[in-house]
Parts: sequence; C-alpha cells; structure tokens
Amino acid sequence: MATARTENVGPMVMGLNKQNGQLRGQNKPPAVQPAPQSQGKGLGALQKAGGAPQDGGGIKFGDDWKKSLLLPPKDNRVKTSDVTATKGNEFEDYCLKRELLMGIFEMGWEKPSPIQEESIPIALSGRDILARAKNGTGKSGAYLIPLLERIDLKKDHIQVHVVIATPGRILDLIKKGVAKVDRVQMIVMDEADKLLSQDFVVLIEDIISFLAKNRQILLYSATFPISVQKFMAKHLQKPYEINLMEELTLKGITQFYAYVTERQKVHCLNTLFSRLQINQSIIFCNSTQRVELLAKKITQLGYSCFYIHAKMMQEYRNRVFHDFRNGLCRNLVCTDLFTRGIDIQAVNVVINFDFPKNAETYLHRIGRSGRFGHLGLAINLITSEDRFNLKAIEEQLVTDIKPIPSSIDKSLYVAEYHSSAGDENRPF
Repeated sequence: MATARTENVGPMVMGLNKQNGQLRGQNKPPAVQPAPQSQGKGLGALQKAGGAPQDGGGIKFGDDWKKSLLLPPKDNRVKTSDVTATKGNEFEDYCLKRELLMGIFEMGWEKPSPIQEESIPIALSGRDILARAKNGTGKSGAYLIPLLERIDLKKDHIQVHVVIATPGRILDLIKKGVAKVDRVQMIVMDEADKLLSQDFVVLIEDIISFLAKNRQILLYSATFPISVQKFMAKHLQKPYEINLMEELTLKGITQFYAYVTERQKVHCLNTLFSRLQINQSIIFCNSTQRVELLAKKITQLGYSCFYIHAKMMQEYRNRVFHDFRNGLCRNLVCTDLFTRGIDIQAVNVVINFDFPKNAETYLHRIGRSGRFGHLGLAINLITSEDRFNLKAIEEQLVTDIKPIPSSIDKSLYVAEYHSSAGDENRPF
C-alpha cells in the first residue's frame, strides 16, 4: 500500500549464518548475471527523482540535458505484446519535472508501457482510478511516476504518505498521531485485491476516514474480486476504469507439469536443475517447514540456495531478498510470502514444488518469471491429490498446462542478448 514521504534510513548490515535463509552447497554454481533493470522496479528505482540535480548539474535554458544522463546498458531481450502494444507515447509527453524524467531514463525506462500510458495522465489529472493489468507490466511505475510528480518538496507535511507497512501498523501510527494524514491528497493501493479482502478492508476503510475528503484513490491489481467492486462503489468518485486483461494468463510464460509421487519430488527437482538453463529460479512450497527442509535438501545435492518465509526475522528476509536480487545465489525457496510485488528480472524459471490450492495464488506465483514481457518457464510438480486443483486452475484461467516433455526448447525461456555491434550473442 502506498500512502508518504519518509526520512532517509541508513543501510542495514548483519551477519550471515545458516539460520538466516542463506544456505550454500558444496559446488557453487556460476555467478548469476542480473538482468538490466527495467520497468516495474518500484519506489527504489525512482527515489532520487524527487531530489535536486546532483554535483551542480543544474539545468540551464537551452541545455541538451539528455547528453548528461548515465544510461544503463540497453535491454535487447524479446518482449511480449503485454508491454510493447503501446500508443507510441513518450515519458516527455506528460510534462513531468525534469529531475523526474532524468531519474526515469537513468533507470533504463525508455518508453511508457500500456498500463503507464493509460494511467499516468489520468492520475495526474486528480481523478480516481481502478486499473487492472498483468503482473510485471509496469503497474508500479504507473502510479509512482504521477505520485512523485505531484509531491511538492516545499510543503512540510505528508502529501501522498509513502509508508511500507501492514494496514494495521499504518492505522496504529495514525491513531497515535505519529502519521498526520489529514492533508493527504492521494492514496494508492497496489495489489488491491489483497488489501480489500475480508482480512484488511475494515482497516483500509478506517484509514481512509482520517484522510482529506477530496482525496484521490488509485487501485491497481491483476485480479478484482467482488470485494473490490463494493469498495469502489462506496469510496471512489466516478473512477476511470482501465482493463488491460482480457484473460488472466501471462503471455511469455510457458507452463508444464510433471506427474510425480511425493517421494519423487526431490529427485525430479534435481533432474530439472541438471537439464534446464536456469538464470535464477524461485521454488514455492506450501509451508514454512517444507521451505527449510527443501532448502537443506537442495544444498545436500550440491546447489547453493537461499530460503525465505514469514517466520524469519524481517532483517534476515531483507538481506536474503537483497542478495538474491543482486545475483549472489541461483535458487530461492519460499512460501507465498514472495508472490506479490516482487520484481526480480533475472528470474526465468518458477517451480511449484507444492502445487497451490487456487488460481489466484498460481497466477501470482508464475508471474515472478517473465517480468515486463520477457520469457519465463513455470514447472509444476503434481501428485495424485493435486490433479483436481490442476484441472480447476486450468479452467478458471482458461489456460493449458501441458505435460513436461523430455527436452524443453531453450528459446521458450532463455533470452539471447546481442552486443551493440551485433556481432556477438550470449545466453542470458
């Protein structure tokens, strides 16, 4: 949930041990090369955009400011129509602050994605939005860019209130007077289907009651159950509706299943490791206990892996996520804690070691690969008890999860990079 400006926080440093989610096997795999950072990275990607130009690089009239940009390597991977089917708009078309534009381009964000084209001008106009778009297509940028544009650094009060916390914690800060939100003009709810579920909707409505009456509400999600519709009717004023999802499935992600017994799962996983060209993989289990047991098994097989789950201390979860994102390990075992709002573009393989119970969880899990329209692979280990859930999920998502072939075509999930001179190819 995005709702305030916060003070800068220093870096967190901690020791590493077997208990903090980082296990290392005997045979360390080759170092992972993280993908060039692209769209959908979230608030951290644009943090500096709200600040002043650096090192006296003030912009003078007539300056060719683009010449001074420090641009990352160009991302030449193949992308699906989820992010390429645009109207041809440019970020400069939205009359954004120069510093914000510089931050956008220096993160490698070249052109707006479809959800950003639809959302940014409407959000800047102050109108409420209900936006539905697939995971990994740039939803974060769709609201962060107008959010940063509308913040007035000269005003010393919470304007769009960027807090990273559970709704209960935010409400507690408000009631204690720590977070004064009476002048907040914008509230953004990412993963709105979760925030407006039965578990949180009462807290969200309580938070909204403390905001200015003319506040703007932006809702973003891949799925919108009936609970969201009820909230929209009650709290949104003539919202602008954006729907870029005719179906729930993700383009660019190839899905297979392997029919196994419970005792065969680890052997099957070992076989996948030996045959697939994995850049980075995320492996999902249905319980915290199974996460730790599987992580231990993987290290015994000789592979390095990290693990993460909700029962770990937050500081350890932060370190695991940071190090995995930076490519220090090839495999991550986790629970569904890791299914939402996580953007690691180097992940090209997702393995459901334990098959999920519902279509929504399945959709968010496989969405961790194939970020921002790139290619990805989803492998599901299916036991006899899972076959009914498999059929139900196929029907609900209108998709076909096929039996795994003896050999998987690498072009389905391994992107090829081309040098700028065009004379060299190397696998991602």
